Amino acid sequence: MPHPGPPPIPTEVIIQKFAANEDLAKRVFESYNYTQTIRVEELDDAGGKLTVAGQIYTRPDGTRVWRAGQPVSDLKFNHYALEEVRTMIAIPPFSLTSDEIGNYNFLYAGQDKLDDLNTYVFQVKPKLLSRTRKFFEGAIWVDDHDLAIVKTYGKFVSDGPYGKAELPFSMYETYRENFQQKYWLPTYTNSDDYVDQPDGAQLHMRLVIRGTDFKLNTDSTNAGASASPATESQASPSATARASPGRAVVPQ
Repeated sequence: MPHPGPPPIPTEVIIQKFAANEDLAKRVFESYNYTQTIRVEELDDAGGKLTVAGQIYTRPDGTRVWRAGQPVSDLKFNHYALEEVRTMIAIPPFSLTSDEIGNYNFLYAGQDKLDDLNTYVFQVKPKLLSRTRKFFEGAIWVDDHDLAIVKTYGKFVSDGPYGKAELPFSMYETYRENFQQKYWLPTYTNSDDYVDQPDGAQLHMRLVIRGTDFKLNTDSTNAGASASPATESQASPSATARASPGRAVVPQ
């Protein structure tokens, strides 16, 4: 258990602030259409890779969908259908909004340097589990300037089976980028796992989920949709985290 001493700001204030920022970020995120690319790799000398790309967009009725293209795969040891890939990436991007934080216990774990950002780190654990929904369990990194979540690492748990047991990937690391110099939105997620092989060996697998080419949905009525980016590049992988002091690093 960490014992770092209290943060310079009361933990209750940090939690309330990042939850409010999550409320806004969720609405703004849903006002963007973007390209989502999925990569599943067999990290072995003889291994292969599966890649599928598609568009995340909002239909006129408000439904959020991923229009995926045809997967391209040369995987050697494991073969996954598109629906299995959809299951692997079905992780909620915003779990700690104002209406959700009451379901969790937060333990302050100290401060950490994340690229050029100074962050407060919290361990997060659900108070109770449910058979009908999943909760986040892991750690979050909160920028000390914006009091917004900029990174998460953890899993999604329930009081019962989660998805298909034979599918890999359970621990997800997600990085965020700063849009419009206001909103921290998730654009990169990765996960590593090991899959048992018939010969008894374990195959190292990696999942990467990447969002690019963000464009505001002009038909969206979501809050924040009227606040256009200064440039399209601000919603790109090299987006400026803040005008000062630095940038948010998103792995390639």
